[in-house]
Amino acid sequence: QVQLVESGGGLVQAGGSLRLSCAASGRTLRSYAMGWFRQAPGKEREFVGSIRWNSDTLYADSVKGRFTISRDNARNTVYLQMTSLKPEDTAVYYCAAVAAPRWPVDVPYDYWGQGTQVTVSS
Repeated sequence: QVQLVESGGGLVQAGGSLRLSCAASGRTLRSYAMGWFRQAPGKEREFVGSIRWNSDTLYADSVKGRFTISRDNARNTVYLQMTSLKPEDTAVYYCAAVAAPRWPVDVPYDYWGQGTQVTVSS
């Protein structure tokens, strides 16, 4: 069993930056693919980006060039660095983990955090 806890959300002005963290416990994440997702009010949850066990990354077009995912396996933590934030980035951000053999991940994520709110003011 893997427990994921996100942190680092908050209120930021448009153009600003935030770094979200996703700390795992219960099992090492070394072999897991990790994903970041977000859900805005009244909208479906959407994919933001993912990182493979070897740190290969994949991003949604809407965040490409602005967001960066990284992982620190020694700390069992994954990060989402967000820059040039826009009001449309406002959402609850979730991290997720899956022991996926293929890349890009093509199976449902097994473990999810509780989410952290990011609000970008204009």
